[in-house]
Amino acid sequence: MPAPWLPLSGVRVADFSMFVPGPFCTAILADLGADVVKIESLNGDPGRGYVPVQFRTENRNKRSIALNLKSPESKDIVDRLAKNSDVAIEGFRPGVAKRLGIDFDSLRKSNSKLIHCSISGYGQTGPWRERPGHDVNYVAAAGALAFPGQWLKAPSRSSLAIADMAGGSFAAIAVLSALHEKHQTGKGASLDLSLFEAAFFWAAMRHSLDKNVDPRAHLFPVNDIFETKDGRRLTLGILEEHFWVNFVRFVPGLSDEAFATDAKRRANGDRLSALLETELKKKTAQEWLKLCDENDVPVDLCITPGESAELEQIIARQDVATVAGERFATFPVFANGARGGQLRRGVPGPGEHGREILVELGFDDAEIADMKKAGAVK
Repeated sequence: MPAPWLPLSGVRVADFSMFVPGPFCTAILADLGADVVKIESLNGDPGRGYVPVQFRTENRNKRSIALNLKSPESKDIVDRLAKNSDVAIEGFRPGVAKRLGIDFDSLRKSNSKLIHCSISGYGQTGPWRERPGHDVNYVAAAGALAFPGQWLKAPSRSSLAIADMAGGSFAAIAVLSALHEKHQTGKGASLDLSLFEAAFFWAAMRHSLDKNVDPRAHLFPVNDIFETKDGRRLTLGILEEHFWVNFVRFVPGLSDEAFATDAKRRANGDRLSALLETELKKKTAQEWLKLCDENDVPVDLCITPGESAELEQIIARQDVATVAGERFATFPVFANGARGGQLRRGVPGPGEHGREILVELGFDDAEIADMKKAGAVK
C-alpha cells in the first residue's frame, strides 16, 4: 500500500479557535500532514461540552496546550508559538483577538512571515462586524433558506452547519493559497474570513443574484426524497432523460404523455410529485433499490454516517480509519493512487501536550514551573 499523501508535512499551525469553523479548518490541515497545536483555555475549548461528537471529529490529529491568554505570563508562550508557526487561526468576535494579543499585528512582531486567519461571523469590517450570530443566522441572511430543498416542501434547515463548515473550508483554501504566495514572495498574510459571506457565496453560486429567480430552478420532481412502504426514505436522482425512460419501465403508471419530457415533468411537477409519493409507498425500500439497480436508475437510501461507514464503497475506498481506538472519516482525496491525508493521533485532552510543546518552544523546567504557578498554563 503506498504511503499516505501528506503535502503539509512540516507546516506548523497555532490554532486559537473554538467550536466549529476554525477547528474544522485546522482538521483539514492536520489530516494533510500539518502539525496543529490547539491552544485552549485552562478549562478547555467550550466545544468539548457543547457538541462533544463534533468536537472529537474536528480535533483528532492535533496536540493541545491550555493557556490563560489573559495572564501576562502567557505572552512569552504566545510569542514563541507565533515565531515557530507558519499559520495562526483565531475565531473570536472582532476586537477580542487584539485584547488577547493574538491578532495579526501582535503576532507578526514575532514572525513577519506568519499567515494569520481570523474567522468571524460577519467579518472584521462593516456595520455588522460586532453583531452576534450563529450558523442558522448566517445561512438565513445569506439567502440559503429562501429556497426549498424538495418539490412539494417548504424551505428547511439542514442539520449540517453550512456556514460554519463552508467557512472552515474557505479558510483552509485561503491559508493554502497564502502559503503558496509566501513561497513565492516570502511574505505573510492577514486573512479575514466571514462565515456569513461563505454562506452567501455558496447560495449565490447556486441561485444567482437575480431577485426574481425561480425558487424551483434547482429542483426536479423526480430528483427528490420519498417514503417507502416500510417507512424508510430513499432518494431518486432522475435528471437525464434515459434515467426517466428506465424508471417508467418498471413503474408503468407514470408513462403518461403529461410527463413525457423534462419540460412537461416540471410543468406538471405538483401532480407528478404526488403520484411518485403514492407509487413509492407501494414497495419496500429494498424492493425499490433492487429494481432501480437492475434498471440503471440513480437511487440511494437516506442513512446516517454511521450506517454509511459500513457501505462496501466506503470500505473499498478506505474512507474510515481508526486511531487511538476511535473511528473517523478520512480526508476524501486520493493522490497518485495514495490515500490523501492520514490519522496520526487521537483527540487530545485539554492541555495534554502542554509540557511537550513548552519544551519544544525552549522553556526549561524552572520557567514551566513558574508559569504554571502564575496560572498562565495548565
